[in-house]
Amino acid sequence: MKLKSFIGVVVAAMLSFVMVSCATNEAKFELGDNSPVVPLGVTKGETTHYLTDYYPQWVGADKVTSSDERLTLTNLAEDWSEFAITTDADAFVSSVEVWHDGKALSIVVLGGKRDTEGSYMSSVGVEGGVVKVEATQPVKEAVAVWQNNIIEDVVVEGNSIAVAIPAIAKDYARSVVRIFAASEGGRFNDILLPLEYGKVVTEAKDIRRQDHQSQVLYSLMIDRFNNGNSANDWKINSPEVLDKVDYQGGDLAGITAKIKDGFFADLGITTIWISPITQNPYDAWGQNVNPDTKFSGYHGYWPIYSTVVDKRFGTEEELREMLSTAHNDNMNVILDYVANHLHINSPVLQEHPDWTTELILPDGRENIALWDEQRLTTWFDKHIPTLDLERNEVCEPMTDSALHWVKNFDFDGYRHDACKHIPLNYWRMLTHKMKSAMPERNMWQIGETYGSVELIGSYVKSGMIDSQFDFNLYHTSRDVIVDANRSMRDIAAVVEESEAAYGSHHTMGNITGNHDKPRFISLAGGDMPLWGIDDKAEGWHREVVVGDMDKGHAGLQLLKAIIATVPGVPCIYQGDEYGVPGANDPDNRDMMSFEGYNDYQMKEYAQTQALMKYRRASMPLMYGDIRTLYVDDAAWVFLRHYMGEWVLVGMNVRDAAKSLRVELPSFAQCGALEVAVATEGASASCLGGGNIEVVLPPYGYAVISK
Repeated sequence: MKLKSFIGVVVAAMLSFVMVSCATNEAKFELGDNSPVVPLGVTKGETTHYLTDYYPQWVGADKVTSSDERLTLTNLAEDWSEFAITTDADAFVSSVEVWHDGKALSIVVLGGKRDTEGSYMSSVGVEGGVVKVEATQPVKEAVAVWQNNIIEDVVVEGNSIAVAIPAIAKDYARSVVRIFAASEGGRFNDILLPLEYGKVVTEAKDIRRQDHQSQVLYSLMIDRFNNGNSANDWKINSPEVLDKVDYQGGDLAGITAKIKDGFFADLGITTIWISPITQNPYDAWGQNVNPDTKFSGYHGYWPIYSTVVDKRFGTEEELREMLSTAHNDNMNVILDYVANHLHINSPVLQEHPDWTTELILPDGRENIALWDEQRLTTWFDKHIPTLDLERNEVCEPMTDSALHWVKNFDFDGYRHDACKHIPLNYWRMLTHKMKSAMPERNMWQIGETYGSVELIGSYVKSGMIDSQFDFNLYHTSRDVIVDANRSMRDIAAVVEESEAAYGSHHTMGNITGNHDKPRFISLAGGDMPLWGIDDKAEGWHREVVVGDMDKGHAGLQLLKAIIATVPGVPCIYQGDEYGVPGANDPDNRDMMSFEGYNDYQMKEYAQTQALMKYRRASMPLMYGDIRTLYVDDAAWVFLRHYMGEWVLVGMNVRDAAKSLRVELPSFAQCGALEVAVATEGASASCLGGGNIEVVLPPYGYAVISK
């Protein structure tokens, strides 16, 4: 059935409901939690779930029920704080209802795996308050939710779904509709539609800074960013500490100055991630050999006091000024917070030396840097003992210390350090406290975990943290761009894996690099080998440069094209916007430069700016589904589609030009094309019949819109 005629039939059937739903369903449709909860995944057999992972401010419930006969619920705790779901079904969508005082909010239940081979659906229009969705296969069943309430009026017909937006949504400045569906072959991607006073947002100008899918992050290390107040400059000035790892003078006032002069806005940034601000020691710790040096705590990751601003970064007043300046400029600020450890001289550890995990293992080994073998107990170094956060008497005060920063300062959330080394009970406790104390604050939390999608995803819950950095995407992209023996298929596969694991509208962080990795441009340019060297030692003994300037900058641009166009939140590490070379820590932490760029760097900056600003202007790139149209060892072409609007992205990671012919899905018609952002020499043209020819130069990309 054609879109117009299908919607006409559906609107006629639903219109009376839409007109009166505000009166008849007002008691049911309530916001409850101010952010939609993540779906609950089940597999065949029995799975166990914690209520606070979905509704963190509810420690328990009156009951948890489901009208779906495929689901059997078992209460594992008197207050339903823990429950089990048993099912024999596979590849389905459903829901359970959580009851409090006679009212229910829902959790979407997703059974089986996402079918990434052929099951795609996309929003294609809205008429009369009814959203239309088209799928590539017949739809078996669909579930739609407004905020955390099931929408009863959903019509499924063949490959089409129609969903009536509840009329009560018009009373809310921002809410969302989410749609989940399954075919006989598997689950489709999910759809997320932001609403403004009940109408689907279709223009990027209506997106707000608190809409997390629209974020573009900028990661900075305070001491190495910008010196705005020379009065707080301080160094250890000891022969034991080389200047490269001493304080360089960057501070909070320096960040404020760069917000005011438009640095972040010009780059297209929406969220600034600042390194830890807690008080670090005044003396030197750790030891490097060849060259021999100890280290200052310039990076902020050795907290002495967890609730005190380090004097070398500024004052509480300067912190508040920085936050208000960012918010006035329509930007968020998230704080890097260290929960895993305290410095050994912390007064807390002096008073409670038993709060740490054991340094010596039963077999006599030191429990240092055993990242996977002793994941939850290993120490990072002897001077920063790991806290035993599995103990309630340790976890309670330490979550209170974390809460201090969002209760007393207007931060928009956290970047959490070393997530995988911290037990789940810490994240549950912290998020419960945050959402219970400040339910009106739409804060966002992102974590740092290296590991499998299963490990990373175990932390990504409404009651723990919202997202994590997708290091699997970074490492795969790095290897494919640098190593000609790797395939572009690997990047496409890891993007699909992430979408299946974290949801189609996840906010996983997609990075250009970070303060713990060699600079990407030096890897792409060949001056830093991928393997076979000590990438930290390299920066101590020589000047690490780009190498092949053309390949280095082209590779870095390709990486930015990936992170700006696939699902997730792009994150630029300071200096990567123009292409700073370097080895690993500390060579990747030089003081920022804001002028004096060479021609390559100026071009790199311009391309970064164009990509990030276009992403912020494109609803398909922020909220669209993703569908691969073509992939081989060298090239990948995919579509992002949202409410009838689409963006086509093509990338070529090899040294030969590619001319590719791709076919659009039936609901994405061809027309006059615009190459919005691209490498010089890229082009696209309609061939008729929904076919497009895309020309990609060597190491090139193109972002194309209709």
